[in-house]
Amino acid sequence: MRILIVGAGAVGGYFGARLARAGRDVTFLVRPARAQRLRESGLAVASPAGNDVVSPTVLTREQITDSYDVILLTVKAYGLAAALDDLGPAVGPETVIIPTLNGIAHIDQLQRRFGSERVFGGVCVIAAQLDADGTIRHLGMDPSLRFGELDGPISPRAQEIGALFTVPGFDVTLSEAILTDLWEKWVFLSSAAATTCLLDGTIGEIAAAGGEGVVHAIIDEATAVARAAGRPPRPASDRRTRSVLTTAGSTFTASMFRDRADGLPIEREQIIGDLVDRGRAAGLALPLLTAANVTLTGYEQRRTC
Repeated sequence: MRILIVGAGAVGGYFGARLARAGRDVTFLVRPARAQRLRESGLAVASPAGNDVVSPTVLTREQITDSYDVILLTVKAYGLAAALDDLGPAVGPETVIIPTLNGIAHIDQLQRRFGSERVFGGVCVIAAQLDADGTIRHLGMDPSLRFGELDGPISPRAQEIGALFTVPGFDVTLSEAILTDLWEKWVFLSSAAATTCLLDGTIGEIAAAGGEGVVHAIIDEATAVARAAGRPPRPASDRRTRSVLTTAGSTFTASMFRDRADGLPIEREQIIGDLVDRGRAAGLALPLLTAANVTLTGYEQRRTC
């Protein structure tokens, strides 16, 4: 089976490099500048599990001449619209698209564009960054990829793709409840982003300042939106979210907090804005999430001035 990785940043670069090293037929769809760098220097991964450099097959949008069996879509949520145009020529009648984007709105967009039968749900967990020299730096958390059919049961094609993606370097899980998995990650990410951006600090600093009650209130708001959508977090997920976001001494911050500090684009609309909109449509009062959304919208407006 032929795999197309859309994006060779921290996420796509890591998973794609591991698949390529294991001998899978992997191609990266990237922008021209990134393509040139990858052709010249290879794709480097620096990881506690071992460093590696692979010589990837890369192409740009104009060079697509055929469809692929599996497309792993790893762009940032704010880059989805452009990515849909880029990957369109690579989608054939039997193509399966596995997105790893945050939030839930991308699922509807992919289904409208390519048909529901071609879209899986996907959730990845990885701590990695793209260094200035193009190296993918894995920061230690055990990477994992979970995906499955949106209507639940594990299908033969999901099993086939699961076997294809089972390689050293990350764990693969087939899910019978991928929409619930997506909502659980969304509740965690939105709570983490709202907490660290609104209260302006690490989880440990917020805990030391007596902010635990505020953190739980933020999580309650995000959970209420998920419940209104019929996808409440399961007890184990709820416990994990509350534990991670209230741990004394923790240096954890949301990626949105770090991106804002670095003056980078953020996924406000997809992680917090969309959640607030859905909550309002359900008649929910979300004062803390709304405050975080207003604060981050102000950052976006200043950044584009």
